[in-house]
Amino acid sequence: MQSQEDANRAAFIEEAQDLLAELETALLELEAQPDDRDLVARVFRAMHTIKGSGAMFGFDDIAHFTHDVETVFDRVRNGEVPVTRQLLDLTPASRDHIAQLLHCAVSGDAPDLTHAAAITGSLRALVPVAATVADATPHDAESGECPAEPEAPCPPCTRTWRVRFRPVPSILFSGANPLSLLDELRELGGAQVFPHFSEVPVLDELQPELCHLWWDVLLSSEADEAALRDVFLFVEDDADIDIRLVDDARIVDDAAYKRLGEILIERGDVSADDLHRVLDEQRPLGRLLTDAGVVPPERVDAALAEQQAVRTIRQSRDKESTARDDSGASIRVAASKLDFLVDLVGELVIVQAQLSQAAHLRSDPGLLGLVEELERLSDELRDTTLGIRMLPIGTTFSKFRRLVRDLSAELGKDVELVTLGGETELDKTVIERLGDPLVHCLRNSLDHGVESPDVRAAAGKPRTGTVTLSAAHAGGEVLITIADDGAGIDPVRVLEIARKRGVIAPDVELPAREAMELIFAPGFSTAEKVTNVSGRGVGMDVVKRSIEALRGRIELDSTVGKGTTLTIRLPLTLAIIDGLQVLVGGESYVIPLNHVEECAEHATPSAADGRQRIINLRGEIVPYIRLRELFASSGPAPAIEQVVVVDAQGSRFGLVVDCVVGEHQTVIKSLGRIYKDVPGISGATIKGDGSMALILDVPGLVQLAADQPQRGQRVPAASHGGGA
Repeated sequence: MQSQEDANRAAFIEEAQDLLAELETALLELEAQPDDRDLVARVFRAMHTIKGSGAMFGFDDIAHFTHDVETVFDRVRNGEVPVTRQLLDLTPASRDHIAQLLHCAVSGDAPDLTHAAAITGSLRALVPVAATVADATPHDAESGECPAEPEAPCPPCTRTWRVRFRPVPSILFSGANPLSLLDELRELGGAQVFPHFSEVPVLDELQPELCHLWWDVLLSSEADEAALRDVFLFVEDDADIDIRLVDDARIVDDAAYKRLGEILIERGDVSADDLHRVLDEQRPLGRLLTDAGVVPPERVDAALAEQQAVRTIRQSRDKESTARDDSGASIRVAASKLDFLVDLVGELVIVQAQLSQAAHLRSDPGLLGLVEELERLSDELRDTTLGIRMLPIGTTFSKFRRLVRDLSAELGKDVELVTLGGETELDKTVIERLGDPLVHCLRNSLDHGVESPDVRAAAGKPRTGTVTLSAAHAGGEVLITIADDGAGIDPVRVLEIARKRGVIAPDVELPAREAMELIFAPGFSTAEKVTNVSGRGVGMDVVKRSIEALRGRIELDSTVGKGTTLTIRLPLTLAIIDGLQVLVGGESYVIPLNHVEECAEHATPSAADGRQRIINLRGEIVPYIRLRELFASSGPAPAIEQVVVVDAQGSRFGLVVDCVVGEHQTVIKSLGRIYKDVPGISGATIKGDGSMALILDVPGLVQLAADQPQRGQRVPAASHGGGA
């Protein structure tokens, strides 16, 4: 029982985090569109779900606090409270406090009750006293106004619902409390609850941990069906729930309400044949049915109450408009299960490659046909499995709106964040590890890039700066761009600061583009003083390392006075890639195909020619790296080598290899601790014959060759027998 309770709490925590992210997104959109009723409904539903599930799984402090926020947005939804700046400031603070309560529930820390009380008090002050039900003045029912009874409904604005709630006996095991759900229904309006005891066993057979009761509820409320179903949102799989509209004040109909027999037949409590058989006795129907044992007395009482209530309500009518909320369903799968599935698919791809190689060696047409079919199926399974891991990058973009909103206020700047391409999909692992680098980039854009409103106005720019965060597919990569319309980067000033901070020697001169690249150097910062935002020289170097750890690269482009653009290139997935297999000194290596531009033949250079390190490729001068020398490979080189032209760090380089084998579907395996820091190597894969091939880190190779051109630094030839 304890393990089930822990699982329920863990499920709530995970769901609450998703709801808080959805809540923040909806609030930021509501700030831009305060009259959008759908956004108000999204905020209300998120709060209602957090409150309901929190109460169900024992997070009472979260449920109690969220109730006040939900109440305010219920008034907003009904048009009683406007969407004001004060409300838009309080609600994100409420969201943050709920997140803090969630953290405290996990860590065991004590929450800040003083802060909670201040938020709650401010929220309650937004609700007009006259709008509360408790302070409403009773009126005469015959005049078309509300009756004096506290639970009597208001005829012109109320509909009557019949709710049958029949939980499975084991519902208590899930942590749900049926009585709490009935209390939630009562909060929606005047409710009459009719319990049914027919399935309660005798005392000797009673199992106290099971629920043997079920209920009929007659509810008169302004709520729509979606609001009623929200009450049972978390027990839909553990109960039979039937909700029917039995009277609608929006529809004017002077006809008498259904007869008692019609109600019972509609409920399914009695068949038409039984009804007609009993009616032949010509006695009051309710008494006849009870005496005949067809239906228990309490069910007749519930039906009579429904009949009487609807007759009373229909004394006065008015029309009103309501909205019905449609909700979809999804299945939540643990990330560890997806990771395990991808690993299995990777192993299947390796086995498929081994079978393919064995089939070609045997030259068996029948076996080759089966292998081709297996290859097709494994490719489809690979694409489908990787597609499951793909998430729209907009899930990450949405949280940055809050960052820009709060940081621009802290810096005293007016900045608008524009997001584009949020539907672009990327592997979930890449998205998870991308958050911190993007935060660094956005903070730099706001602090160093976008000017203050007065400075922008003096320069003829709009007082409000713009930061654009966009994503798009480009071949096998995703391009993420952070662009601002700020002051840009002055390469002269960057060079001066780099000399001052000791990043480069005082006498070093660099071209403008290389000077701007110095912002990625460790310890570099253009800030004049240390603040909460910047000035400590930690940031862009961390960004570059993080992006390169994802097998990506970052590019910088800036114009003084116009703005700066950072472009991050990332692979779609970190699990399985397409690669180009090459041979160097008898060993196999894989070059990620997204870096490869073309291949060409190259005559082995003489000792004199070898110093030039350049080739003329159709009139273009392309520098190259001989992997034989870099990897210190033994054995004679072939007379005709091949050059694989790659794109690295925005430039074209050639990688000279012995032979190009061909494309290879590469399942990435991480290297062991001994080999994981070898420069120029990013991982390993297993070939069809069971041997290992190392995956080359193209930007790392180019940087390695550029850093040590004279000393001839070499990467030791890999021992392919282990280490992965």
